[in-house]
Amino acid sequence: MDRRKFVKTAAVSAGAAALTACDSGDSSASNSSKGPSILGKKRELKLVTTWPKNLPGLGMAPERVSKNVEEATDGRIKIKVFAAGELVGALDSFDAVSTGAADMYHGAEYYWQGKSQAFNFFTAVPFGLTANEHMAWIYYGGGQELWDQLSATFNVKAFMAGNTGVQMGGWFRNEINSLEDLKGLRIRMPGLGGEVMRRVGAAAVTLPGGEIFTSLQSGNIDATEWVGPWNDLAMGFYQVAKYYYWPGFHEPGSALALGINLDLWNDLSTSEKRIIQDACAAENSRNLAEFNRFNTASLRTLAEEHGVKLRKMPPAILAEIAKVSEQVVKEAGDGDELSQKIYQGFLQARTDGAAWSEISEEGFWAARRLPIQAG
Repeated sequence: MDRRKFVKTAAVSAGAAALTACDSGDSSASNSSKGPSILGKKRELKLVTTWPKNLPGLGMAPERVSKNVEEATDGRIKIKVFAAGELVGALDSFDAVSTGAADMYHGAEYYWQGKSQAFNFFTAVPFGLTANEHMAWIYYGGGQELWDQLSATFNVKAFMAGNTGVQMGGWFRNEINSLEDLKGLRIRMPGLGGEVMRRVGAAAVTLPGGEIFTSLQSGNIDATEWVGPWNDLAMGFYQVAKYYYWPGFHEPGSALALGINLDLWNDLSTSEKRIIQDACAAENSRNLAEFNRFNTASLRTLAEEHGVKLRKMPPAILAEIAKVSEQVVKEAGDGDELSQKIYQGFLQARTDGAAWSEISEEGFWAARRLPIQAG
């Protein structure tokens, strides 16, 4: 990855406001010979993540957001990124930002389902939204407004800041041929997908990324899902499990989030908010493209160089999982009034997305698979 390649789209959108703004604490800022100043004081912020240090894709997304914000603000906002465990534990990131012990986090919102089950809808839910459908909901279907209401109750403001696309179903030590093979299976799977697995007989647990390999290697778990070929290759799961299943029913388009302490967010200038918001949006697009590009080569490496055995989950198992998933997802939206509104918003987004995807992308994929003979 060349992290030096950066197009300052965020700076362009913020530029008009920034050019006419001056720092009220600097009386010389109005002197045109010294050039305009971006409104706002200098800040050095701490960003904690749920990802292992230097992990491709997931781990580099917050690093790019940090770099882009610093460049777009001409160094007025510096963001230091802490990998999981460097400042706080991976699953403690949300609380750290909520209380102000850290300024920002980068992670997956379903890690916070202990706070509210509704957080799941802003990462991914089983048989839910693809990346494109999720973005449509958040940006133009009222999803961001619902997310803002939920996060504000915990003193957080969050934005999408990455997406893995469709994930894989997971790594298994042994083949899965029937529902019986899932009975008692110890699998790492967070979010609502984990609850689905529990209801079909597996023993699902949530582990931060940095603990998965050793748990699989030691036999504390029998299987794990993580992301997809690119990140899974980097994590080395192929060394202890050879069966790699698809599709990832539990995460059809997993959105990553940048959460900001709400008091800090409210203290930012308008131009600073726009720069951070646009840096997140840029990373959301770039990260998805990155996963789509590198998953292909990584999958080939896993199969051809490491002897990984690709398997499609049997239709009978998927059918049962789909039935259980609908109930689990419904229950996640059966909480308070806001949770119900979020669930209804998700359902509408999924219905709308499916109606269009069927005749657009799905229709095109079917056409592209047709045998084509050159004339």
